Amino acid sequence: MGFVELLLIGIGLAMDAFAVSVCKGLKMPKLKANDMFFIALFFGGFQAIMPLIGYFLGQRFEKYITSIDHWIAFALLAFIGGKMIYESFGKDDDDDKEYKFDFKELFILAVATSIDALAVGITFAFLKVDIILAIVIIGVVTFVISAIGVLIGHKFGAVYKNKAEFVGGLILVLIGLKILLEGLSII
Repeated sequence: MGFVELLLIGIGLAMDAFAVSVCKGLKMPKLKANDMFFIALFFGGFQAIMPLIGYFLGQRFEKYITSIDHWIAFALLAFIGGKMIYESFGKDDDDDKEYKFDFKELFILAVATSIDALAVGITFAFLKVDIILAIVIIGVVTFVISAIGVLIGHKFGAVYKNKAEFVGGLILVLIGLKILLEGLSII
């Protein structure tokens, strides 16, 4: 598998992280470079680590992982998305509040959006892909795309606030539902 194929895989894997990054950006009244960097680092890092883990798990555990990965991703994304939807109905009095960076929430989101990368890593083991090149490409692509997502989310969040948070939460729930339906072979 060459550079172009790995780049395309990296872009495909980064799409969920992009959508979630947009949602994170929606919640930021002021964009801080540190927050954007850490969000992109979490998503890029997890998208790079999960294929490596999958690569080492290999063929032996494939049927166990792929049988439940969609349920895990759905539950995590539905929970965080539901929380965002609930919060969107709250009072709009947090204009003066500082954005609170939540590592626990970011960790959950990074795991949920990178579970499919674990399965890709298992596939890489079968195809004897250069795993170092693959994880570097996937990690860097996801980092850049996630940073762009935060910027886009922040721009729209500053204008639409609660409506944007509602839509962001809905997007997370729908991504989780899409992952579940694909995992169940319904779509």
